[in-house]
Amino acid sequence: MPVSTSIDGLPLWQRRTSRAQWLRFGGWLAGTCLFLLCWKVISDNTMWVFALDAGRQGSDLISRMLPPRWEYASNLWQPMWDTLNIATLGTALGILMAFPVAFLAARNTTPHPLVRSLALTVIVSSRSINSLIWAMLLVTIVGPCVLAGIIAIALRSIGFVGKLLYEAIEEIHPTPVEAISATGASRLQVMNYGVLPQILPAFAGISVYRWDINIRESTVLGLVGAGGIGLQLNASINSLAWSQVSVIFAMIFATVLISEWISARVRHAMI
Repeated sequence: MPVSTSIDGLPLWQRRTSRAQWLRFGGWLAGTCLFLLCWKVISDNTMWVFALDAGRQGSDLISRMLPPRWEYASNLWQPMWDTLNIATLGTALGILMAFPVAFLAARNTTPHPLVRSLALTVIVSSRSINSLIWAMLLVTIVGPCVLAGIIAIALRSIGFVGKLLYEAIEEIHPTPVEAISATGASRLQVMNYGVLPQILPAFAGISVYRWDINIRESTVLGLVGAGGIGLQLNASINSLAWSQVSVIFAMIFATVLISEWISARVRHAMI
């Protein structure tokens, strides 16, 4: 019989049947076999000659990146500004679309189960496709431009913001909603005075957190032609200008640190 620990720190005896023991053993055995099978597939498809030489190749690449060509930084301010615009405008557009979708997806605010299913489908579809894939599709549709990056970030943000927000809506305290409904208030008034005040802190935190994530994601959208500093990164890598690549890495790292600080400060002030 296995021993577990209670909240008070006292041992509690729990009976385990033979069926439970065999199921536990079978689960561990199946997991081990799955791990070994995956390792074999990976090993069979890996060129170990290159993998064993990765350390030397990595050190050689780093040596080419040093020292950074700092004068190249003057060419990066406009692309970095485009990247910030992609992240900010894409986040705003995504939040604008995710806000009503979240209310339609929440059990306690949706007008009909069928509408909830459609809203959940939108959220799942958005979350299942990476922003880089969205950007590849949009570059084909609207061409290589910043607009493609903005829409890609927005489409990716719908699922993230919508999921967290509809979960926050479902977790609200029902008492204020019931009290306002008892006064004969309309459905819109109940939403405005009973639901919104309870979810605004969560909504603010979710929005700022998603903007922080989108800063990181927007830096690579240029690799597929969606604008931003990723265009310069792709061009520098293709031309083997590794001293320029190191400058771009440094600027991206600094931008991410600043956005992280701003995000933390804003969340602390609003929540």
